[in-house]
Amino acid sequence: MKVTQIASILNSILPEMLGTSDVIAEDLSNLVSIGKTFTDFLDDNSAYDNYIKKLINHIGRVKFVDRVYKGRSPSVLMESWDYGSILEKVDMEMPDSTENSSWGLTDGQTYNQDIFNGPKNVDVQFFNDGVTFEIDMSFAIDKVKQSFSSPEQLNGFMSMIENKIQMRKTVDYDNLVMRTINNFIAATVHTSFEDTSDLSAQTGARAINLLRLYKLQVPNADQTLTPEKCLKSLDFLKFAAYQIMLYSDRIVDVSKLFNIGKRTRFTPKDKQHILMLSEFYRAADVYLQSDTFHNELTRLPKAETVNFWQGTGESYSFEQSSEIHVQILDPADKASKVEVALSGILCTIFDYEALGVNNKEDKVTSHYNAKGDFVNNYYKSFARYFNDYKENFIVFFVA
Repeated sequence: MKVTQIASILNSILPEMLGTSDVIAEDLSNLVSIGKTFTDFLDDNSAYDNYIKKLINHIGRVKFVDRVYKGRSPSVLMESWDYGSILEKVDMEMPDSTENSSWGLTDGQTYNQDIFNGPKNVDVQFFNDGVTFEIDMSFAIDKVKQSFSSPEQLNGFMSMIENKIQMRKTVDYDNLVMRTINNFIAATVHTSFEDTSDLSAQTGARAINLLRLYKLQVPNADQTLTPEKCLKSLDFLKFAAYQIMLYSDRIVDVSKLFNIGKRTRFTPKDKQHILMLSEFYRAADVYLQSDTFHNELTRLPKAETVNFWQGTGESYSFEQSSEIHVQILDPADKASKVEVALSGILCTIFDYEALGVNNKEDKVTSHYNAKGDFVNNYYKSFARYFNDYKENFIVFFVA
């Protein structure tokens, strides 16, 4: 073991802590252990005893990095089924209202009650697409036993491997869920505007440019406010919170405005899934609640948060974390692809039935290789990720 005398370091630290000396340059290179590779460990002789310099130090504690990752994606997991493949979704529009003849009776008039009035505008959709992937791992337990001192250590090592496999699957599922949401965001934006190359002067019924609305509707609004700076503007955050709560109220009523398919839909509060960019949610929470006496009037609705929609980039900038840049099937013909790029996405509100993950299945199959004396495990995953463009979905962004 390498042992360093640090009395001089401690003596130099004390005046700084007591306030009798300015902060000085400190050499911490011999104080903090930062870990070494096995080769470096042997090369500097720190693996040997401090008595005769020949005895190898034994490992006193083995610690496995096996923290469980619970994931970050929104909870959109739905039902599963064991048999059959297709998810069939049946819908119809409301029937027309007609005159009540019983309150306009005329002597001698015949009233025909034998007219057949069948349901109109019945719509049937079939969802029959799924995705699958697997993670492969080989286990040769007998070959690694000699590296541990007890069954508990060996089990800890094997548990760490299993944990990393499950962690990777959780990360993959998170990313697939976010892509399902991003696909709907892109479809909503694409179908809301004829040209998406510059949305700074545009806003719509389903894709709401909060910054544009703020500049149009708020008296004395700062016309120079940019997407990068708007999250630091108290006036803008108040307006944004007001608009999001307003649209959350609006989709409770029946309307055709808030879905791509122009179907008659309503989304009660308990069926609304509200998802916000964390940077926006925290800015609104801190700025609004700290500046407002009646904070319940400005508090955003209960929502799940994401730190980014697609990725962080290399700097975790607002431009990157609030951006999507994807290719999707054109909702109009479902055959050609369209490209959508948009930064400044702050929030989405969507119906529980608008998107989700169903028929999720995980299983493990194994095969023993007698020649090599190892076991191959195949961690297989299958799920269906779907968007229903005939359900309510609203996007809030700044541009």
